[in-house]
Amino acid sequence: MLLSTHEADLFESCRGRLEAIAYRLLGSAGDAEDAVQDTYLRWQAADRDYVETPEAWLTKVLTNLCLNQLTSARARRETYVGQWLPEPVFAGDRMLGPADTVEQRESVSIAMLTLMERLSARERVVYVLREAFGYAHTEIAEMLDITEPNCQQIYRRAKQHMATDRTRVEVDEAAARRIVEEFLAAAVSGQTETLVKLLTEDAVIIGDGGLFYPTLSRPLAGARRIAQFVRLAIKPADGKRKAFGRPTLFATIANGMPALVMVDGDRVVGIVCVEATSEGIAAVHAQVNPDKLVRANRRWATVAHGEPLLELW
Repeated sequence: MLLSTHEADLFESCRGRLEAIAYRLLGSAGDAEDAVQDTYLRWQAADRDYVETPEAWLTKVLTNLCLNQLTSARARRETYVGQWLPEPVFAGDRMLGPADTVEQRESVSIAMLTLMERLSARERVVYVLREAFGYAHTEIAEMLDITEPNCQQIYRRAKQHMATDRTRVEVDEAAARRIVEEFLAAAVSGQTETLVKLLTEDAVIIGDGGLFYPTLSRPLAGARRIAQFVRLAIKPADGKRKAFGRPTLFATIANGMPALVMVDGDRVVGIVCVEATSEGIAAVHAQVNPDKLVRANRRWATVAHGEPLLELW
């Protein structure tokens, strides 16, 4: 059935919210876009005269599409080459969704999106809809065709799995740039101790290159080990870095976290998100898989970048 102008506009008015839900559920901007497009096709094919509350109907369809995709995604990630990380999204992108509360901002951080991988598909759906979007248990239960007590039980279980004692520092542009500048200065200083002082004792670094670039085969933990690794990664012994040419580095915010953006020409080739806590830098997430930088590249081409930090290699 063809959509009327009103019906098409109605869907577009919901698109941003649908993208934000799908991104939190799937951890991938590309997969989120596909899920929203599939929802649009189902909206187009539906007998819309019988849809009493379009936003609720669209959210239910999207949620169940994501639920199905999460099940298959879990199987795909078991055979993923290297470490899997969520797809980073720059500040200002509507896919990040609401950011009015601490819970909403936390739910979209790379750290939390990675932690959500511990949850079952249904736990993740319930947790995201309740924690980040404030849906009542009655509404979530109706979307998933489960009872309200069952929904509450799933939510409690998910909250236990997501518990963390880290207090992440919220940043504005100036603070993000300062944190990234300090991290970069320490990394290129050649002094291991300088970088160790910025990291928490149990800090971790994770790299995702997918099939394209070799990265760490598993997370590397410990401030001193990370500092030694970063020194070698930034200053290769042969003085060459063929994979990324001569990247220019910028500071920005991605997923609410300070981020270092590597740009080769006009193309984003890497985004390094730094998890800054009250105790120091607790995690470094390096995304260099080109498949997970598509949306970031589209946005990078349309926004001001500020002054670059430096050029490497």
